[in-house]
Amino acid sequence: MTTVTVDIERARFNMIEQQIRPWEVLDPEVLAALSVVKREDFVLPAHKALAFADLELPIGHGQTMLHPKMEARILQEVGVRNTDVVLEVGAGSGYMAALLASRGEFVHTVEIDPALAELARRNLRQARIVNVTVDTGDASEGWSSASPYDVIVLSGSLPRLPETFLQQLRLGGRLLAFIGEAPVMRAQLITRTADKAFTTINLFETVVAPLKRAKPQTGFVF
Repeated sequence: MTTVTVDIERARFNMIEQQIRPWEVLDPEVLAALSVVKREDFVLPAHKALAFADLELPIGHGQTMLHPKMEARILQEVGVRNTDVVLEVGAGSGYMAALLASRGEFVHTVEIDPALAELARRNLRQARIVNVTVDTGDASEGWSSASPYDVIVLSGSLPRLPETFLQQLRLGGRLLAFIGEAPVMRAQLITRTADKAFTTINLFETVVAPLKRAKPQTGFVF
């Protein structure tokens, strides 16, 4: 094993132990996914040395990756099972989709920026992750092509949650969304418990970059 490989693995270990675990991410399957899915393969070459830092790394086109601890917390909260069909809104560089794909049956990730969608496709292909499809389009109000979904993850924030997303959840499905506007946003976990019934848990307060073309006037308020 080369010195470079040892350094990368040490940095990954430190990320998990010093950033992820202290943020109440303790699910052993989630921690295993963070070890297996190589985050350094989804950052820009210029930022590989910072792949495991507690930062929102730029991925080009004015967009950033979420903090590693945020990605890990999302993965834990939605509780992906190996039979789950997942929708992610905001593919970015493809890393969150790769994490979701490591746990689920299939992931549909949608990216509004064509250049970022191509970046995600390339990164996923090079990582040999085959149970993800990257679509280019505006999914800020839902994405019906493969609905209903067992899990929906919004990787950017919305001022309000469009009701469309709720209707695209399967019974028992879970949705993770960042709702609100800076400086006050809440990470919410929403579960469909019946045809017209949903439970909402406010997980924590945060600030996350908004999804492009979000339309607050068509929102749904809990």
